[in-house]
Amino acid sequence: MTGPLVVARSVNVVFGSGGGMVHAVKDASLSVSAGEAVGIVGESGSGKSTFARVLAGLQRPTSGEVLFSDESIYTKGKAYRGDKRREVQMVFQDPYGSLNPRITALSAVSEAVKLYNPGSRSDAQEQSLALLARMGVSEKDSRKKPRQLSGGQRQRVSVARALSANPSVLLADEPTSAIDQSAQAQLLNLFRGLLDDGLSIVLVSHDLGVIRYLTSRVYVMKNGVFLEEGPTGEVFDNPQNEYTRTLINSIPGRHVADRT
Repeated sequence: MTGPLVVARSVNVVFGSGGGMVHAVKDASLSVSAGEAVGIVGESGSGKSTFARVLAGLQRPTSGEVLFSDESIYTKGKAYRGDKRREVQMVFQDPYGSLNPRITALSAVSEAVKLYNPGSRSDAQEQSLALLARMGVSEKDSRKKPRQLSGGQRQRVSVARALSANPSVLLADEPTSAIDQSAQAQLLNLFRGLLDDGLSIVLVSHDLGVIRYLTSRVYVMKNGVFLEEGPTGEVFDNPQNEYTRTLINSIPGRHVADRT
């Protein structure tokens, strides 16, 4: 396939009804190619996480469509059915909330491995240990429950669990916001390695430094609308929208000249 892997066209998401309606996403379109890292940046409440959930099939759009490999992600009203189920996986902001606190990290990943790769328990554990090791989680730490791990370790376990499906696209919603700077750097370097292996990544973040480090293309969202889109370097160095300039000026040590 030579075209985009994931395409969203004119997506709208409206919550509520009547006078209580909230237009969370407004006519948003996006594309992601194989092996590409795309960023979605905006302040809290901008609609970027809702849009990511639409891409993941976790939130049905009010209107518009999402395609994977030129086909709708929905079949008979359900998202990513059959062979598509493994293709798009999501990593959430709160790794503790996405892991079962009663089981070990190894068990959490093994459960996912068995879901997508039927086989023996020993095979699942072997694959899980290999995934966790690649994510920088030792065998000793893999035997621990989530509460016994650091925030960075929990997030790497969540990534390993997502990768157990051998997806084509990884959606990462604020994956670095709940971990310290050292853990952030480790996670972003892991993402870089995944990109080198051909995985596509959609990174949702309010942290422009993270977006600039990892992505090649960025979408800037405010109040559910994409205000600006383009190559990350160009958008950061020559922003065309006042809101984008304000965001970039908020980066510590960064000053963008005002434009008339």
